[in-house]
Amino acid sequence: MTLHLTKVAVGCADIAALTERQTRYAVVPGEVRNLTRFMPKRAAELVGGSIFWIIKHRLVARQAIIGLDMVSTDQGEKCAIRLVPGPVPVLGTPKRAHQGWRYFEAADAPRDLAAGDADLDEVPALMLRELQALWLV
Repeated sequence: MTLHLTKVAVGCADIAALTERQTRYAVVPGEVRNLTRFMPKRAAELVGGSIFWIIKHRLVARQAIIGLDMVSTDQGEKCAIRLVPGPVPVLGTPKRAHQGWRYFEAADAPRDLAAGDADLDEVPALMLRELQALWLV
């Protein structure tokens, strides 16, 4: 069974900022890496799943997980979550911020945005918060 992760894109105002950050720090062509302190206990279930990014308290994008490896850095051993480049926008879903990562079942994953879908970034912030409070978006 495929498993996903949720992770906060700290300091990113939007998907474009996340993409720019990943491009700036890309090490290996054809993949981007997200370093985290510990290897997830359910790492084998994550390969083939996705990492869903939380920006402004919403799941807004996902990236497929290629693999997980332990790597040596200046700060010691870290887990590198290897991802397919380029976040894929998903239907914005309310999600509280959290530290680290959280596992996310495939059945609960929001669908990818298709061409012509409304972009919630164009909705005024106050209205969006009210719609989210009512669980309408």
